[in-house]
Amino acid sequence: MATGRLIVITGPSGVGKGTLVKLLLEEHPEFHLSVSATTRSPRSGEVDGQDYYFKTRPEFEAMINGNDLLEWAEYTGNYYGTPRSNVEAKIAEGKDVILEIEVIGARKIQLSFPDAFRIFILPPSLEELAQRLESRGQDNPDAIAKRLTQAKMELEIAPEFNRQIINDKLDVALKNLEAAIT
Repeated sequence: MATGRLIVITGPSGVGKGTLVKLLLEEHPEFHLSVSATTRSPRSGEVDGQDYYFKTRPEFEAMINGNDLLEWAEYTGNYYGTPRSNVEAKIAEGKDVILEIEVIGARKIQLSFPDAFRIFILPPSLEELAQRLESRGQDNPDAIAKRLTQAKMELEIAPEFNRQIINDKLDVALKNLEAAIT
């Protein structure tokens, strides 16, 4: 049986990673989406085990100490990470695993999975990214400012990734993402 691939999709908060991945999975149900763990509170409508595994800080730190994560990072005051066992099992079954994660974690994946195909989603501009974050209505102005400061730093490392895709027009970005993976 062929071994599957790990495909990492990352980019700044608000760039549209989640929307692109959702549409990609609708077109390609053969891909498996890895569910990340986090210590942030669930947003309205998010389901534990489906959107994220929502953990307390002590629970997450136990996962770190137990080497139960492929990668983890602290981002805007919360932990985010990728549970190891499910990803490794799906790849061993020959499935391609999509991992949608924040940039720091995506960089760390290169250490644990050097053969991972890593894609960086870029906004058309910082101004557009700010508008997207504001229009989501999920964060207060201070949180948006923190996310934009973080995004400026993250955009500097985009060239480290195998492929960069600008999410200006959603349909074009989706076609580019699909072409990069398939």
